[in-house]
Amino acid sequence: QVQLVESGGGLVQAGGSLRLSCAASGGTVSGLTMGWFRQAPGKEREFVVGMYWHGGRTSGADAVKGRFTISRDNARNTVYLQMDSLKPEDTGLYYCAGKPMSSTSSIYDYWGQGTQVTVSP
Repeated sequence: QVQLVESGGGLVQAGGSLRLSCAASGGTVSGLTMGWFRQAPGKEREFVVGMYWHGGRTSGADAVKGRFTISRDNARNTVYLQMDSLKPEDTGLYYCAGKPMSSTSSIYDYWGQGTQVTVSP
């Protein structure tokens, strides 16, 4: 069973940057399609950006285009989310998720516990 553990969240001022990490075990990130999601208080969880198992990136959410970048380190079996030019509206609980390369579903099978990002004005 694949397990995902996020880290790197915290409190940052608007305009600042954070890098989130998602460490995988029980599977390799190069064999998974990975995604970052977030959930703001009182809102539904939303897709942020993803990476296919072959390394291609998905289109990110309009709200983060040009500011957030997904990457991965196969040697560390870790996926990252670099977040720049952060805004207060980026505040939320950030999750990484994964699904097997063979999956044709939009549903992600594996989820981390989330890491909190808070952006102050």
